[in-house]
This record gives sequence, C-alpha cells and structure tokens, in this order.
Amino acid sequence: MNVNTSLAQVSDLSLRTAFAVYIVALVLACIHYMRSQAVIDLRREQKAEAKAEAKDRELIAVGGGGAEALGGVDKSAANAGDLEAARERSRKMAGAAQGLIWVAIAFHVVATVTRGLAVHRFPFGNMYEYVLTFTAVAMVVAAVIIQKKRWHTTWPWLLAPVIVLIFLDATVLYAEAAPLVPALQSFWYPFHVSTVSIGASLGLISGMFSTLYLLRIWQPRGEEKGFFGAIAKPLPTAKKLDSYAYKTAIVTLPVFGIGIMLGAIWGEVAWGRFWGWDPKETVALITWILYAAYLHARATAGWKNSKAAWINVAAFASGVFNLFFINLVASGLHSYAGLN
Repeated sequence: MNVNTSLAQVSDLSLRTAFAVYIVALVLACIHYMRSQAVIDLRREQKAEAKAEAKDRELIAVGGGGAEALGGVDKSAANAGDLEAARERSRKMAGAAQGLIWVAIAFHVVATVTRGLAVHRFPFGNMYEYVLTFTAVAMVVAAVIIQKKRWHTTWPWLLAPVIVLIFLDATVLYAEAAPLVPALQSFWYPFHVSTVSIGASLGLISGMFSTLYLLRIWQPRGEEKGFFGAIAKPLPTAKKLDSYAYKTAIVTLPVFGIGIMLGAIWGEVAWGRFWGWDPKETVALITWILYAAYLHARATAGWKNSKAAWINVAAFASGVFNLFFINLVASGLHSYAGLN
C-alpha cells in the first residue's frame, strides 16, 4: 500500500511544533516552580512574623505602647500584600504553561494520527512510531490528572523526560514512513502494541509520582533542608503523590498484563508458541511482576508505603530498560521493533 508522503510530512512538522511548544511550556513551568518556592517562603515568613507579633502584643498589653502595635499591623498588611502579589504572578505563569501544554498535546496527537493515516495503519510499526504514540498517550493522561492548580508544580518533572523521549524519537529513532514489515502484518498487531503502549504510558506517570513521593518523604513539608529541600518545597504532599502513583498503577497492571497476553496469543499464531523467553518478553514480564509486587506491597499490612514506592520505581526503570536497551541492543525475535 502506497504511503501518503504529504500526511507524513504533516506528521513530522506537527511533532517538531509540539516539541518546540513543549520546550516553551517547560520553561514557563520551571518559572512557576521557582515562583511557587518564593510564595511558600513568603507565607512561612508571614506566619513566623505573625507569631512574633502576637508575642509583642502580649508585651504591649502589659506595658502599654499603642504606636508599636499599630506599626506591627501595618507591617502585617504589607506582607500580606506581597504574598498575594507573588501568588498572582505564580498563578499567571501556571496558567500560561498549562495552556501551552494543551496546545503541544494537540500538535502531538495530530502528529500521531497523521502518521497513522499516512501509512494506512496504526502507528506502531517501528520504534519511532511506538515512542511517538507512547508519549502522546502519556501526555494526555498527565494533562487530565494534573488539572488542579496545586498539581501544576509537577509539570517540570513530567515534561522533562517526555521532551527527552521526543528528542531521541525525532533524531536517533526516526524512521521514514513506510508500509508495515511482514513480521508485524497480523490481526493481533494493533491490539497487542496499543495495550502495551497505554500500559507503559500509565506506568511512566506512576513511576514518576513514586519518585516524587520518595523525594517528598525525604524532605517533609515544612522541614525541607538544603538543595534538595528547596527542590521539594513546591511539591504536593507525600500522601497525595503516593495516592496518584497507586491509583495510576492500579490501571497500569491490568492494561499492561492484557498487552502481554495478547502478545502471547500473537506469538502462538506467528511462531507456534505462546512464550519463548525472548529478551523483550522476559523483561516485559519482569516489569509486570514488579507492578504486581508494588500493588501487593501497598495492600499488605506492615509494609511502609516508602518501601513499596521503591518497587514502583524499579518497575519504571525496568520499562525504560526494555524500551531502549532491549529494543536497540539485545537481539531477539522482537529486533524488528528497534534499529538493530
């Protein structure tokens, strides 16, 4: 079947546009992150001054001195004004970043859809198309999750790895639009790869939330210290980060598991066996087992959430290892998915 080169070019241009907009959004998200740090510092400073003023009022009530009390009130009002102004600047930057992220997602989705239309099939035929779709799904899910204003500070942490993946995809992994290779021409091809892609996208988000959760419990809110404390300061509470990591993993486990089972069925049709311990099959199974272990640990009495979170991070690392090392370096029956 002929390739529509015009749509392929639209896809490439849309991805480059999405990448550029993502970069600008990341810059704005980082500025919002730093302004959030300033807001938190001002708020804590205001609380400390309020406590000091309360003590001063007690002393004034005992020994007199109305002028000093009036001066304290004026200072509190000035601090409150500074805090509100800082909050407004931070909110504006967060809104601008959020708006640009939706624009970038729109271009990203257009790039994915037009690539599929250009080759007249689902865009999963090679590593370039897989990562293109994988990152698009991840960004849509992340944008849906991060709707509340208090969660906007997590954008730099999610945008950075996605931008790196898109850059590698458009350079190292890029492949010209072409018909599907014979090895992938199967009824099971779109079902297996799409479910694995969605599961992996959810796992990416879950693993990132667990990573941020571990950072937050290391630097508890109100007790942040040093460089890493300054970085952790704008993050949501550890409880909320852990909750979203857990909820996302709950969906990741069955979706990714269904993808593996569909791959096994396809393996029976194509190779005459359901399972052959191919490198990609093996690491995918290990990743799924780690997600299952994480959910089991979270539901088991006596296990701390922090220990369980490390299992989720390990699952995330295993997925990244499978995506790059196994696809691009290891040799196996899935070698056609990469560049080797």
